[in-house]
Amino acid sequence: MVGMMAGRWGSRRFDLEQADRRLLQVVTDAMDGAAALSGHRLACRPGCDECCHGPFPINALDAWRLRRGLAELAARDPERAAAVVDRARTLVPLLAADFPGAPELGVLSEDEEAEEAYFGRHAALPCPALDPVTRRCDLYAYRPLTCRTFGPPVRLGAADLPPCRLCFQGEPEAAIESCRAEPDPHGLEDRLVARLGQDEETLIAFVLADRLHKGEDESS
Repeated sequence: MVGMMAGRWGSRRFDLEQADRRLLQVVTDAMDGAAALSGHRLACRPGCDECCHGPFPINALDAWRLRRGLAELAARDPERAAAVVDRARTLVPLLAADFPGAPELGVLSEDEEAEEAYFGRHAALPCPALDPVTRRCDLYAYRPLTCRTFGPPVRLGAADLPPCRLCFQGEPEAAIESCRAEPDPHGLEDRLVARLGQDEETLIAFVLADRLHKGEDESS
């Protein structure tokens, strides 16, 4: 799935990079604003890995970005990149055993009930990008939007999502709502995913384990 995507964009990859940078800047600005409003009520700090456990669905744009990040890390620090891939490959058999979809492709089904139960069963598994020593993300600059919007309360489309369970503890609902962010109010991410022409969702571990299996190098 993701390997086909890189070839599809080919020489247009630069345009996608620019569009993705614009999207990430919009999201960053919104989340920085929410963090400023939240202040001490946010528990999010470097080394806190509350949101780095348990699989969750990512889209084709997230996968493309992660591959770019892994290629950049491999060029800069091959040992760290290899460790990320090793962790991903260790996780894949665990995640594939009861995968709600096509594990050989890494593509999730559209059965939301099955997916919710699956994510709950594997909620304790660490993300392969999480360094087990530093407790920091090795692909932080390239992380999916879900990771970027975790912490404060957010509005994604028509859904109002609660803050991280460690944040806003004991705070009234009004205080939570006063800090709610809308990180992508104009649906930029959806438009980019539509341009990629792939609406399937996958998991981070499948993406990071798959990259070096295929020997692809999207940095060239």
